[in-house]
Amino acid sequence: MQARRIARELALLSISQLSSNTEKLQTQQLQQLLLAAVRTLLTEIQDTLETASAELERGSDRLLSSETRAVDVRSARAMVKESIDLAQTAINRLGTAIELPELIQLANQQEVRDYALDLLTYMQNNRDEINRVLSENMVEWKLERLARIDQDILRIAVTEILYLGTPDKVAINEAVELAKRYSGEEGHRFINGVLRRVSDALKI
Repeated sequence: MQARRIARELALLSISQLSSNTEKLQTQQLQQLLLAAVRTLLTEIQDTLETASAELERGSDRLLSSETRAVDVRSARAMVKESIDLAQTAINRLGTAIELPELIQLANQQEVRDYALDLLTYMQNNRDEINRVLSENMVEWKLERLARIDQDILRIAVTEILYLGTPDKVAINEAVELAKRYSGEEGHRFINGVLRRVSDALKI
């Protein structure tokens, strides 16, 4: 179970860095998957830190220029708090990047690689069907409007349910855990709702 959990995380983080050609995917070594995952994390950390830095500067400027107006001071303080939260998110992701190699060493490496590649291969080969299932079960949202990380978490869960024989409940719980780790503040609730609708629809 631990190996599959690591494999899901590895697949999620390496999707954007690997070839969409399924034949090329099958030749990937564990080290290549890990490198792709770390590159994705580092890019996200850099982007989040840059956003946090810009927000902190804006909040600080507003605080300095509006010390005499209470309403502006409150809004400036709110901006500073939001930017500190963003910086905290970036720090948490940096911690995740540092943990990943250790997690890989704790699991059976071949099992991790094989399951991660199964996920990626089935997801690429059946992308249209997976997208259709997700789109039909989204309320007032379009799949392509979601953050990339949320799209990929949803696709991994549906891939597991449809093609890898993972029980719905397990796939949903694992997707929610990934979302808590990598998505926005409300991402895990949204992902849970979509996947429960998918699960209900597949039982009809």
